Amino acid sequence: MRFTISSIQFHVLPMQTRFPFKYGIASMTSLPHLFVTADLVVDGVAVSGLSSEGLPPKWFTKDPDTIFEADLAEMLAVIQNAARIAMNAAEKPVTFFELWRAVYVEQERWAGLKQLPPLLANLGVSLVEKSVLCALCRHTRLPLHRFLKTAAPAIDFGAIRPELRGITCADFLPDAPLDSVFARHTIGLGDPLRASELSAAERLDDGLPYALDDSIRAYGLRFFKIKVCGRPGIDAPRLREIAAVLTALCPEGFKATLDGNEQFHDLRAFREFYDDLAGRPELRPLFDNLVLIEQPMHRSKALDDSIAPVLQSWRDGPGMIIDESDGSLADLPRALSLGYRGTSHKNCKGIVKGLANAALLHVCQSQSPGAAFHLSGEDLAGVGPVAMLQDLAMTAMLGIGHVERNGHHYFRGLSMYPDAVQWSVLETHAGFYRRHEAGFPTLDIRDGRLALSTVNGAPFGFANEMPVSSFETLECWIKRGGMAAL
Repeated sequence: MRFTISSIQFHVLPMQTRFPFKYGIASMTSLPHLFVTADLVVDGVAVSGLSSEGLPPKWFTKDPDTIFEADLAEMLAVIQNAARIAMNAAEKPVTFFELWRAVYVEQERWAGLKQLPPLLANLGVSLVEKSVLCALCRHTRLPLHRFLKTAAPAIDFGAIRPELRGITCADFLPDAPLDSVFARHTIGLGDPLRASELSAAERLDDGLPYALDDSIRAYGLRFFKIKVCGRPGIDAPRLREIAAVLTALCPEGFKATLDGNEQFHDLRAFREFYDDLAGRPELRPLFDNLVLIEQPMHRSKALDDSIAPVLQSWRDGPGMIIDESDGSLADLPRALSLGYRGTSHKNCKGIVKGLANAALLHVCQSQSPGAAFHLSGEDLAGVGPVAMLQDLAMTAMLGIGHVERNGHHYFRGLSMYPDAVQWSVLETHAGFYRRHEAGFPTLDIRDGRLALSTVNGAPFGFANEMPVSSFETLECWIKRGGMAAL
């Protein structure tokens, strides 16, 4: 299947968090949510596709010395550059894989000249490929999991990594996407643990749970992502309280991941930190239920040779994966050679790249059946009805059974959208969203699970027409002051 691209457009919807989301060196209270529309011509037929992403502070580049406005300008530059490359590459008919490869290679070259990290560069690639994939799925009237198993996208995994020669999506993707996933709830560094400990001034009165215990009761949560700051004097007492809450409110058991948020520059120091905490009797319920550790090493050190002897000798702990260090196609193979046990998937890191990572982990698992390799599901506080649903369509297709979901907790459902969008989403994605008592759509999490039948049945996660033309164009938003106008 070949197509051309006639235009790529950008629109912005500013969003405010319900309360600050503290992770690593950042505390997010607001951000622009960017929509990318790609207009294609496929076999003489015009069709449009849509993608979106919130642009958060200090994730793509965790540099404490820059202001968010400068980081945001870099994010927008890589997105616009990827769109420029795509427009040039698709002046004449191309396949999806040909387009992706042209954009990925040229974006990588350009980012190298600009000294921009691959993780940031791939944000632009991902938004382009998502909007194009959305258009192609709409054109064929096939959901993502079925479209990718056809010959239409023409993905050549052997051209990405030699060890994947001859592999197709059908070889490593499950026969069908998961019909539900567990929502893995993030316990941020500043999030309250017990509602009873909040003063009247600290309480939120917006109809959604705020403290950890209220969230567990409201959603039946069983999976958790726990962030640590790397200082035992702060982390140990907080983890003790977290363990007490989870043990009391999850009588059928719970599972957790530990997120080190790149707080360490020496893996031996992290292992000492981990062993200290894991050896405390009051924390045993927590550490006995850890599924994996998410990148504690700063990205500047995470793939150094010094990592190998520590990881390869650490046989009594859970597996460790990379997250922020998974910026380029070379990073997961490098990480696996050092002793890491996998990586995270989030759509902002790339769709084809994510598929290639899943294929590589499939090969590794088949060659070492006794080992445990992980492809974790993460997000960037993704909000629907586009970004979150596209991300879930991917993770369900990849067979990832529990997925970090932040958007529904740190943002107030879909209340930031026009009423017509809210009602349309409630109608087309009933069972995934429910109408909150206050009237806005909110995720319908039951027994800790999200039902994905409407997500899996849509072309690429979402089934609604979004009136993005009613949102401000990126150019106008920037001229009006951008973040300063929030």
